[in-house]
Order: sequence, then C-alpha cells, then structure tokens
Amino acid sequence: MSAARDRWLDEGIEVLVEEGSAGVRIDRLAARLGLSKGSFHHHFAGADGFKKDLLDHVEDILTSSLQQAIDAARGEPTARRILMGLIEMVTASDDQVYRPRLEIALRAWALADVDAARTQERVDAARVGALRRVWRRVSDDDDDVRIGAMLPYVLALGATVIMPPLSSADLRKLYERILPLVPDDLA
Repeated sequence: MSAARDRWLDEGIEVLVEEGSAGVRIDRLAARLGLSKGSFHHHFAGADGFKKDLLDHVEDILTSSLQQAIDAARGEPTARRILMGLIEMVTASDDQVYRPRLEIALRAWALADVDAARTQERVDAARVGALRRVWRRVSDDDDDVRIGAMLPYVLALGATVIMPPLSSADLRKLYERILPLVPDDLA
C-alpha cells in the first residue's frame, strides 16, 4: 500500500468512528486530508471501491490485533494462564486490541449496510474462532471450548457497547473478577 492510500483509509476509520458511516464521504475526507479528489480516484475504484477497501481495513485491524494477542499467549500451559496473557494484551492500552469506538461504529454501520454486516460477521467469526483454538488446547470438550471462547469475547463486546464504553482499565477489572472462576487446567 502507498502512504497516501493508507492515509485515506486511516482517515476513513477516524471519520467512521467520529461521525458514523454517513460521514465517510470523499469530499469530506479530501478536505480533512488536504488531498484532491484526483488522489482518491488514483487509489480507489470510486466510492464503492473505497467502501470495500475501508471495510477490509477495519476487518484487518479488528482481527489481527486479537490474533497477535493470542499468538503471544500460545505458550501458556493452562486456561487460567492463557486468559491472564490475553487480559494483559487486550487491556494494555486503549486503541490497540480493545477499540470500543471502532467496534461501535462498525456494528452501527452493519445494521444498515449488508457489506458492513458481512464484515462484522467475519470479524466475530474470526475472533471467536481464534479464541476457540486457544481453549481447544486445554479442553477436548466442545461445550467447554465454546463457553471458554465466548465468555471473554462477550465481556469485551458488552464493555464496548455500554455508554460510555468501559476503559481498558475497567475491562481489565472485569476480566480479573472472572479469573478465579477459570480452573488452572480444563484438560
């Protein structure tokens, strides 16, 4: 990707977060970036092409950060230690793995747009799938794996959608509250 293309996409995310999908317009993005509409058309196949690329960019951001956190926790031998590692990575700082404003913006967009809804479905499936792979390492029981994956994910989503969204510090406290419920080893 070129630097200018990245700027368009990153600014699209900023506008999506600040104003919602209705604010993501070429003229507004160009003005905010100080770039011409010609620059936009050089990098994207019109508004539909930008929308597709923006949704792909959002999906990558929302799935790759959790996957990196999971990769970092892979060496942990027990369910509790895996969860402790994920808590550390997810709540280390705002806007790294836990991005509540982007979550809200995509979920709101998904209510009115089929492409955004498909993106949201893929994000949720990728995240839950990644968490299931973590829990599969400590349990062969499908229900344990399903619940083990869903519990931290549902907590993070709930923390995102309440108004105002919880800070990463408060999300950490929620995770720490459930940590004693997680056995040292499910296997």
